[in-house]
Amino acid sequence: MEAVRTLAQVEQEIAETKAQLANVHGSETEVYARIVGYYRSVRNWNKGKRDEFDLRKMFEFDSEKQDNSTYTLTEADKGCCSCEIKNEAGIAATFEMFTRATCPNCPPVKQYMAECGLEGKSIDVDTEAGLALAAAKGVFATPTVIAYDANGNEVGRAHAVEELDQIFARQAILA
Repeated sequence: MEAVRTLAQVEQEIAETKAQLANVHGSETEVYARIVGYYRSVRNWNKGKRDEFDLRKMFEFDSEKQDNSTYTLTEADKGCCSCEIKNEAGIAATFEMFTRATCPNCPPVKQYMAECGLEGKSIDVDTEAGLALAAAKGVFATPTVIAYDANGNEVGRAHAVEELDQIFARQAILA
């Protein structure tokens, strides 16, 4: 059978716990985060930036899905693209897609390119070789998609799905 505590005993336990909490000593953890291009202690941020920091979500992509593979689709899959891409001079035939594992804007661009029907290569700029290739091609942000014609000439660059739509809609008109 449980022992019944009186109100006085409960209040005594609460007072003891409050006394113990008052005597807790330690140090505050300093949190640094990037703000407007540089790292700074979060406690020194203004109220608006601190509220924005509280809304941030931390995530990490599955590394097994991040590879430098070539995208090839079947004829049935190619029908879902909003435009016809023809392998003629001036019209995109291949692409290079520069991405990072922690890039929040990369997944929609990757999906768009996978559904577009072009063959191409995904290049991870987190690797040394990928970063060197990005630097050589003048890629400064991820995602960046560079579209090439059948002769290997660059026909356009895009960083978002909306920009990809503009490039491929323009090419559909030219075709």
